[in-house]
Amino acid sequence: MTGAGADVQFHTIPNVNDLNIRASVESGQPLTFHAGYALDDGAERLEYATDKGVIKIRRERARPSSLQYSFTGGYTWRSARDEITTRFGLSHDMHQIYSRIRTDSFMESAVSSLYGMRVTENRPWEAALCFIVSQFNNMKRIRGTIRSMVHRFGDDIETDGVEARLFPSPEAISNASVADLMACGAGFRARYIKNAAHVFAENPELSSMHGLEYDELKKRLMGIGGVGDKVADCILLFGYGKHEAFPVDVWIKRVVEEVYFNGKGQKAASIHDFANERWGKHAGYAQQYIFEFGRRNKIGVRK
Repeated sequence: MTGAGADVQFHTIPNVNDLNIRASVESGQPLTFHAGYALDDGAERLEYATDKGVIKIRRERARPSSLQYSFTGGYTWRSARDEITTRFGLSHDMHQIYSRIRTDSFMESAVSSLYGMRVTENRPWEAALCFIVSQFNNMKRIRGTIRSMVHRFGDDIETDGVEARLFPSPEAISNASVADLMACGAGFRARYIKNAAHVFAENPELSSMHGLEYDELKKRLMGIGGVGDKVADCILLFGYGKHEAFPVDVWIKRVVEEVYFNGKGQKAASIHDFANERWGKHAGYAQQYIFEFGRRNKIGVRK
């Protein structure tokens, strides 16, 4: 995204407390892979594109309890505010969430270290693309692949002096060749990505099925080729706001085994049961803190 724009008007969202922007956008959530975050003289700045336009957020050091935002494209000041509120879970009751997931000394340390990190809610297709790309991958490569797809397949937008590429639509990815997707770094995932894009393009209702129960929606998602248990739970958590979802990848499995099972190996199903019993409807929040705290502290790393 380029161009500062002339006389950009910023609006304010007041009383934004318990929000750690940096942790939220650098912790393996969809914005990790395509948003731009910067810390400039203590002022935080975030810029990201959706399928509708570009959102810019800033938080000044002198005003830490409020967010300022601007927008381009198809947004109004109200719809841009709603986008930010939904995306960053500003309506989440963090006091209640923390009281539920702080069940032991490990979670106490994780919450204290990452206080204010939110589970973001993204568009289902956005989450699907990011987490299919994430299979057997690392954050640096995922980010490179997603940014390459945005550059190659996202629509151009230029308003108010801002030039950007929007997040690619399922139709754009569906119409791309497997070779083009592989050129973006998708590797063996290219065929799965193309198939999932086709499913989302042909079934637009998938983007508005938030009202379905967790089990029913998970079954629907796992009917898409290339979407297994872990990817389905990632889409459910970060795309549909199903906070009972507890994605289990290799990293989470190792951390949970080390912290809660004395290093003894567990099946993914057993870990799901453990998380559901321990954290219930906030298991997804617990998972995000386990994932990021474990990653930062190299917990579960094989020596």
